[in-house]
Amino acid sequence: MPLLTIHHKTVYRYTHPVAFGEHRIMLRPRDGHDLRVLSGSLEIEPQPMQLRWIHDVFGNSVAIATFDERAQTLSFTSMATIEHNPAEEFALTADDPAYFYPFQYDDEEFPDLVQFITPQYGDPNGELSFWARGFLEADGPTRTYNILSGMTHGIREAFTYRKRHEQGTQHPLDTLQTKSGTCRDYALFMIEALRRLGIAARFVSGYLFIPGDSAHGYVGGGSTHAWVQVYLPSAGWIEFDPTNGIIGTRDLIRVAVARDPRQAIPLHGAYLGSADAFVGMEVNINVVSVMDEAQAEKV
Repeated sequence: MPLLTIHHKTVYRYTHPVAFGEHRIMLRPRDGHDLRVLSGSLEIEPQPMQLRWIHDVFGNSVAIATFDERAQTLSFTSMATIEHNPAEEFALTADDPAYFYPFQYDDEEFPDLVQFITPQYGDPNGELSFWARGFLEADGPTRTYNILSGMTHGIREAFTYRKRHEQGTQHPLDTLQTKSGTCRDYALFMIEALRRLGIAARFVSGYLFIPGDSAHGYVGGGSTHAWVQVYLPSAGWIEFDPTNGIIGTRDLIRVAVARDPRQAIPLHGAYLGSADAFVGMEVNINVVSVMDEAQAEKV
């Protein structure tokens, strides 16, 4: 099982000391059978008046910081060491209930999946639905894997990755019409397309691990990353990264899951002062193998 260290530092700078409102931090990796947090720390400067941890409605770890002093800079440094054991790429057999689409969810599971099946964004002219149906066979049932793999690789191949300076995630129709966006935009677009086929999907925020000797050509590294989880009967939640064409948890480190991207923002808060007081934000993220890190220190 490879050990990875995650170093994530964010610094906000202002022209003069300002007061700070509440800040919510979602940077701690999400434990599971394929990912275990061995150690973690969160350092904040200036030190908050109060720092408390909660589990949100989805079970994500969230730190909430409140402040009682002014400062010209505000920094958050998160460190974590994890044991990452990526699951093998999933495979369905003809005996699995979700092998062919359409399939049905179990009556006992369906009430808990409704929020992930129901579309959250408008599609007045049916453009998203039309795009999603393009992955179905014209005659007869379609292998579910072909739909999910087709969407994942189709977005990667036909869309252009671009960073945006605007806050938030763009509407799925904007992503479809411009055929461009960030990893968060791609994830939301794929989620909404799947929901229009009645397939349960949710948003995942986390990190992308780029092996030092790899030539994968990943994009979205050096920052937080986002992808999709799809729920299939008998298979559970499966990861799909349309930005990089990854299926399964290889090189993907989960931090938070949510129904909508707005519920999984890595770090957000407010300051009290004029708008022109804000100078800018610096983010530095590094995800490395503990073994590679140790070898580098010996050189």
